[in-house]
Amino acid sequence: MSDKESVFLTALEGKHIAPLTLDNKWHQLFDGGEIPAGIKEKADALNELLREQGGVNNDLKKVKALKKKLLDEMVPLADEASNGDKNASSELEKHKKLIEDCNNHIDDYNDRLLDFPHLIDQVNKELMILTMEDCYGRLQRNGREIEEISKWIDEFRVELKKNVVRKQDKELANHRLYSYMHDIFGTDVIDIFDMQYIPTGLKKPDIQGEKMVE
Repeated sequence: MSDKESVFLTALEGKHIAPLTLDNKWHQLFDGGEIPAGIKEKADALNELLREQGGVNNDLKKVKALKKKLLDEMVPLADEASNGDKNASSELEKHKKLIEDCNNHIDDYNDRLLDFPHLIDQVNKELMILTMEDCYGRLQRNGREIEEISKWIDEFRVELKKNVVRKQDKELANHRLYSYMHDIFGTDVIDIFDMQYIPTGLKKPDIQGEKMVE
C-alpha cells in the first residue's frame, strides 16, 4: 500500500461506504471501457469476501434450522426414553451429540462472521481509492483535451472570420474588375474570353448584382 493510500484510509476511518461492486453506478463508471487491472483485481477480492460472507450466513442458517429440528424431535424422544424405550434413549443421545456439534458450528460461523465486516470495509475502501484515482485521472485528461479543443475552436473562429473577410474582399475585387472589363471591352469580347478562362462550372462575377453566378 502506498503512503498516499494510507493517508486516504486514515481519513476514511469511521465512514461507512456500501460495497462498491454491488452498486450498478460504480460499474457504469467504466461503461464502454475496460476496467483497469488493479481495480479489477481489488473488485474480485471484494466480491470473493462478499461471497464467502454469504456462504457462511447460509451455512449458519442451515445449522440453526437443523438444531431447531433436532430440538423439536428431542421432546417426543425424551418421553419415549423415560418410558424405557432403549432405541429412543439411543436416538436421544445421538441428538444431543448432533446438537452439540451444531452449537460448535454455530460458534465457529459467528466468529467468522465477526471478521467479515472489517475485511470487507478495508478492501472496499482500497477499491474506492483506486477507483477515485482512476476517475480523477480521466477527469484531468479529459479536462486537458477540452482545453486544447476549446483553444482550437477559438483559433478556428478567428481564422474563419478572417477568411470570411478575405472572401468578401476577393468577391468585391472580382466584381469590380469584371465590371470594368465589360465596360472597356464589351460583352461580346468578354464572352469569348470567358469561354477560355472561366471553365464551365466555375463561378464568375455577376455584374448585375453583388453575388457570383455559375
